[in-house]
Amino acid sequence: MDGGMWLAVLDFAYVALFFILATILKSRIAFFRKFIIPTSIIAGFIGLIVGPNLLGWISFDIDRLGNMVYHLMAIGFIALSLKERERKKNKDIVSSGIMIASVYLIQGIVGFVLSLLLVYTVYPDLFPPVGLLLPLGFGQGPGQAYSIGIQWEELGLSGGGNLGLTVATFGFLWATIIGVPILNYLVRKGKASVDTEQAIGEQMMVREEMSPDEQPLSDAHDKLSFQIALIAVVYLLTYLSIHTVTKELEALGTFGQTFAQLLWGFHFLIGSLYAIGFRVLFEKLKKKGFAFYNVPNNYLLQRIAGSSFDFMITASIAAISFYALKNYLVPVLLITTIGGIVTVFHIYYLSKWIYKKNPIENFLGFYGMGTGTISTGMALVRAVDPKFQTNVSENLVMGSAVAVVFGMPLMVMLNIPIFGYVENQPIMYLYTLLIFLAYLGLLFLFLFFHVRKQDDAKQENRKVISHSSTEKM
Repeated sequence: MDGGMWLAVLDFAYVALFFILATILKSRIAFFRKFIIPTSIIAGFIGLIVGPNLLGWISFDIDRLGNMVYHLMAIGFIALSLKERERKKNKDIVSSGIMIASVYLIQGIVGFVLSLLLVYTVYPDLFPPVGLLLPLGFGQGPGQAYSIGIQWEELGLSGGGNLGLTVATFGFLWATIIGVPILNYLVRKGKASVDTEQAIGEQMMVREEMSPDEQPLSDAHDKLSFQIALIAVVYLLTYLSIHTVTKELEALGTFGQTFAQLLWGFHFLIGSLYAIGFRVLFEKLKKKGFAFYNVPNNYLLQRIAGSSFDFMITASIAAISFYALKNYLVPVLLITTIGGIVTVFHIYYLSKWIYKKNPIENFLGFYGMGTGTISTGMALVRAVDPKFQTNVSENLVMGSAVAVVFGMPLMVMLNIPIFGYVENQPIMYLYTLLIFLAYLGLLFLFLFFHVRKQDDAKQENRKVISHSSTEKM
């Protein structure tokens, strides 16, 4: 039998094995029980250690694990978006998008300044814009960092693609090795809004209860099968939509192809929007009497989402690559270390300012996202909010959509220092930094007025409620 048909299945089985081993370690070793360390992160590091990049005991394909992460991320967010919930207007989405874009800018400024310092001091042969891989690797993940790095190879950045992956690797390390101690510190200080121990205990004891208008167990198909079918249909619509738009965009040349790649990268967001549309449709059908049962089953969808995120996080860490580190050790360590420190403080203080509810949960989610990917952000959030009681996951997903709008100019700005390098005009480096700073200032100004407007509206609501209560008395 052709072994090729087994490869993806074996990779999934290896990820499952790592997860089981991590579960055993967490239950047996006191250190893992004492501190809040997501099982999926432990499993990911087991895979990283025994995988092809380090010990080589187990041979799995890193690209296939990347594909697994790609699809599981969409499945998880579609499942969460299909869940029925109390409908509330989330006014933090615009602020979330601006914060994500500001993280890109801060990382870009720090990385570019450091790479220029290295070029004009001890590393004159270093590719000057190399520091701009920091926001690509940390803020946007290995895909974008690898893609841009490959393009820069043609301009003189040796091993640019692998260097992009290496920077992204250090982002993952910041998200996990640094993120987990931060998580534990904040929980022990009582900063988290959700009672973590109680939430985890409730999750372990949760039982499915059947409501009167829910699909009965005696039906001809299993309830889990129907939830999986719903997710699959939403994902099919997502694929068909992006595929159709891509064919139209490719006719526009390089810009169209670049934008099409961006759409494929945000497939989880498009899938989430379709899922929300399905959920609203089911609610309307139910009110009109066309839907006899609660089609989305919150309990089962929560289990599907949780499992998807667990396997996604495990695979994403196991697929980390260290290939290019030997050639750029000092620049990578300097840029990622200082960039990581700045990212921690930037997101922490911005989260405290923006989010009046669940600031710590939002900080952990955006920190994990700003140093790794949305999957590592979800890993840290899941550790303190295992039942997704807060709106952090919505802020991450919908905020990413807003960040696309605010982040598009940054992709254009990346070409300015490249033009300066190709045309031997170093003054373009200064122009790039000035534009970055000016744009960051505009974002902060917009954010300031947006947050103040929200605060004024909340104070006005409190006055109205207080006045109403007084009148009743």
